Amino acid sequence: MARFGLSLFSLFSLVHIALLPSLCFSADPYVFYDLHVSYITASPLGVPQQVIAVNGKFPGPVINSTTNNNVVVNVRNDLDEDLLMTWSGIQMRRNSWQDGLIGTNCPIHPKWNWTYQFQVKDQIGSFFYFPSLLFQRASGGFGPFIINNRDIIQIPFTQPDGDIFIMIGDWFTRNHSALRSVLDAGEDLGMPDGVLINGKGPYRYNTTLVPEGIQYESIGVDPGKTYRLRVHNIGISTCLNFRIQNHFLILAETEGHYTVQQNFTDVDIHVGQSYSFLVTMNQNASSDYYIVASARFVNESLWQRVTGVAVLHYSNSKGPATGPLPDPPNDFYDKSRPVNQALSIRQNVSSSGARPNPQGSFHYGSINVTDTYVMKIVPPVKINGTLRATLNGISFVKPETPIRLADQYKVKGEYKLDFPNKPLNRTPRIDTSVINATYKGFIEVVFQNNDTVVQSIHMDGYSFFMVGMDFGEWTEDKRDRYNKWDAISRSTTQVFPGGWTAVLVSLDNPGAWNIRAENLDRWYLGQETYMRIVNPEENGETEMAAPGNVLYCGALQHLAKNQTNSAVSIVRGSSKLFFNLLVAFFPLITIFS
Repeated sequence: MARFGLSLFSLFSLVHIALLPSLCFSADPYVFYDLHVSYITASPLGVPQQVIAVNGKFPGPVINSTTNNNVVVNVRNDLDEDLLMTWSGIQMRRNSWQDGLIGTNCPIHPKWNWTYQFQVKDQIGSFFYFPSLLFQRASGGFGPFIINNRDIIQIPFTQPDGDIFIMIGDWFTRNHSALRSVLDAGEDLGMPDGVLINGKGPYRYNTTLVPEGIQYESIGVDPGKTYRLRVHNIGISTCLNFRIQNHFLILAETEGHYTVQQNFTDVDIHVGQSYSFLVTMNQNASSDYYIVASARFVNESLWQRVTGVAVLHYSNSKGPATGPLPDPPNDFYDKSRPVNQALSIRQNVSSSGARPNPQGSFHYGSINVTDTYVMKIVPPVKINGTLRATLNGISFVKPETPIRLADQYKVKGEYKLDFPNKPLNRTPRIDTSVINATYKGFIEVVFQNNDTVVQSIHMDGYSFFMVGMDFGEWTEDKRDRYNKWDAISRSTTQVFPGGWTAVLVSLDNPGAWNIRAENLDRWYLGQETYMRIVNPEENGETEMAAPGNVLYCGALQHLAKNQTNSAVSIVRGSSKLFFNLLVAFFPLITIFS
């Protein structure tokens, strides 16, 4: 189909697709993006390899939006396998159809494109997008996603002089399909080959550890200015300690919520987590400075080469960065430090967020808990001869028909609403077991990590209050130590090995929402489930209807027989033009309908 010059027939044939129930042509503005996902060859660690690029870039471009914008993202799949794009931390209010996970969406086939359409309702902050299928994030396909405050809502700090996006993560020189094969064979991935910063390998701070010829990231700044650094750990499984030589990091926001501002010299950023730091360029420019992302909770001498190093370059710098890297935390035998740092991150209850009323007006600590779920995590186990990861002894198998489609078309047997609310004394099993959660409930979820590695746990559709964290086994008396006043609200939390993390969440967002390990290996092996949340009083009407361009698969594959690529997506590259035409033609369409 041509990029421009739509015929009247083509326009009208696509009208029912674009005029979705989720889009009301309201006063809220639209922003339009095209994401073309393809393979390119790159050498981030000096070894040519296949990576996943977005619009030819690795990492992909920034999606820039403002609170309540309607976001239209047309995704073109030029990979050789199915694709879905998900939006970590974007809550998709009442609209899990756009969440981009295999439990909620049928995949975008190779050479197809599909248009996501959603509103970033009542949110602000720093997030990212990534491909959710087939371990693809291990090869790239990710990029930043920011939601700015509306002009009428002040931010709780002086407007920075600029935004800087930093994506850190562990990296293998084998691509995602090779890594999948390792896991499928029941083996561990082992130590990664390095850590990338913005898709690039380490600056050659050490001639023994870092070979010649590796391209590194250099971030240019002006002396005296303050920048907002939005830092995301988009890696596979490694917690990274982030620090900038001789500079303080003032924590300001995490995953959509402003924090009490405090100075850090270094911050642990776990897989899937996002942070905003305010950094003032107040050092002399005798040389450049190191930006470091190094592995945590590992044998540091063995993992020395798995260190990401970029350069902070003052515009008046007099020379390159030299000498040793700034020291990492010296707490290998001190379990309390990482827990205390996590618990020190508090919500700024005096500031406004997406709405003018202070976020602290929601007194979560005085609300009665309606249900408690204790989710136990253990090391992967063999189930039916295959290595699997579990939650409460269940390794999730993805439904052939996505949950919401199965609901709508009354397809039986695709999933079960029987996920246990506590660990059961029974043999681990593979199942499509989903939480039957209560709409408008206020639940407590305790993640008990009896695995040997740090886990990151993410919840789609929500932010939760991270009220407690410690080592040992969780018991009910631990509630006495919960933070019931200013706990940070976020969508991804760490759970330390041999420890627990407790969160509280208000289930006011109907839909089907994923709870998963952000550690890609554990997620791939089945460590996830979904919450199915229905408003029983309105027969599901509080949820948005399926979009007109919904894809079909599984038991509903027969409904896709007449569905062509052009019939499921707005024309790539012409999204804005097309929507403007639809708005112009809307009265005429109504007359003829």
